[in-house]
Amino acid sequence: MTTVVVARKGNQVAIGADTLVTFGDTRLSHRYESNSKIFRVGDSYFGMAGTVAHFPVLRKALAALAPAERTLSTKDEIFATFTKLHPQLKEQFFLQTKEEDSDPYESSQFTVLVANPHGIWGVYSYREIFEFKDFWAIGSGRNFALGAMHAAWGGARNAREVAAAGLAAGLEFDKNSAGPSDLHTVKLKGGK
Repeated sequence: MTTVVVARKGNQVAIGADTLVTFGDTRLSHRYESNSKIFRVGDSYFGMAGTVAHFPVLRKALAALAPAERTLSTKDEIFATFTKLHPQLKEQFFLQTKEEDSDPYESSQFTVLVANPHGIWGVYSYREIFEFKDFWAIGSGRNFALGAMHAAWGGARNAREVAAAGLAAGLEFDKNSAGPSDLHTVKLKGGK
């Protein structure tokens, strides 16, 4: 479980996450393992919630795509990129795609937030892509983070401050999130 946040304000986007790993009732803090739930490929940062196994798989699969195949500037480009990844996830990394018998599509089994110079997005298990205007959060600390970012929005000077408020709330109140946290910022292309 986790708290991962993204925010967009002014000419900046931010992405942040806690660093705690849990195994049932056992907590593996940053003191014992240098876990990071955020990784970078090209000019995009990715933050994930879910099984730890997803992190190296998605990082390697994305990095293996040629830059021309890994376009992440629009909702449609992100959809196309993750659709290209799905067969690789199954064939090279042995992804189990079934969640429920009534699934409309094969699942990629992950929830990802993306921040880059073009904006902030969420990618969900059936390759649903959401482009967020202001902020969003995933993981078990999501509700705490969303409330804090909503409260901080009006007084925050930039995306970093909004994301930091969300992370602080997730770390404070979610039993499955703990610091230290990672927080990265990117300038929006064209100074949007």
